[in-house]
Amino acid sequence: MKNIEDINRESVKKILAKKKIPEFFAGDTIKIGVRISEGKRERTQYFEGVCIAKKNRNINSSFTVRKISFGEGVERTFALYSPVIGSIKVIRSGKVKRAKLYYLRNRKGKSARIAEKIKKTIGTDVSEQEVKGEIVKPVEEAPKAEAKKEEQKKEAPKIEAQKTEQKTQELKKKKK
Repeated sequence: MKNIEDINRESVKKILAKKKIPEFFAGDTIKIGVRISEGKRERTQYFEGVCIAKKNRNINSSFTVRKISFGEGVERTFALYSPVIGSIKVIRSGKVKRAKLYYLRNRKGKSARIAEKIKKTIGTDVSEQEVKGEIVKPVEEAPKAEAKKEEQKKEAPKIEAQKTEQKTQELKKKKK
């Protein structure tokens, strides 16, 4: 006999096999494609706004999106694994310190803005390249660059001393 939790996990796996759901958090600006059926026709309507809350509860997972429409705040809660949702696209990641951003309801204008999270890629590309069946490992340029920086740091005080000497000589000539 199966537990309800086991059934929920299996249904989530089945849904994730069919459609891809990106990873997003509260504070991210997302664009949701909602399927709307009008009589016999079916169309996709996009709802774009800031995700102010996200609940992770297996099949019962949901998220709330807030946008300003014609000067009025509009919030909509979506079930994450619902067949009504056609697509989810993360437009920009927000830098926030809270899981629930309900305080945005009381704010307007500039105070309601959320700073963007900047994703940095650190380091060099160390991926292997294949050329005519041979695996060629890229040459690491980082140690060379570090050596050059160290040499420049050593030479910097010498260069500065030379510049100050030149300036003092020019001032002496002008005084004469």
